[in-house]
Amino acid sequence: MSGSGEPSVRVLRVGEAVRHVLAGILQRGDVHDDVLASHLVSVTEVRMSPDLKHATVFIKPLLGRDEDAVLKALRTNTAYLQREVARHVKMKFAPKLKFIGDESFEEGSHIDAILRSPTVARDLGGEDDA
Repeated sequence: MSGSGEPSVRVLRVGEAVRHVLAGILQRGDVHDDVLASHLVSVTEVRMSPDLKHATVFIKPLLGRDEDAVLKALRTNTAYLQREVARHVKMKFAPKLKFIGDESFEEGSHIDAILRSPTVARDLGGEDDA
């Protein structure tokens, strides 16, 4: 990790490789789980720890449906997913996977709604109240 607190290129590259492997596994339906088989799941981002031993996996089911059930299914199948990541991404240690829901879409929608509100639109329009 560099002094600025930004992840190194290597950390970003490994995170993207892990994301790609997990997305492929979920897309092909390699995990034998009824919940995962019945939901399309996007792996939106994988953030690796600086030592590459831990991976936080951000997921979003299609249309945000049944996110809690999907997260539970992923957590139940974590050991299998970790083995598959270890098999496909050549690293000294297989990273421990932690699955969480990606809230960035909701945050973006909330910010968009605020920016479109009449009060903010008026302020951005350059109208003077004085």
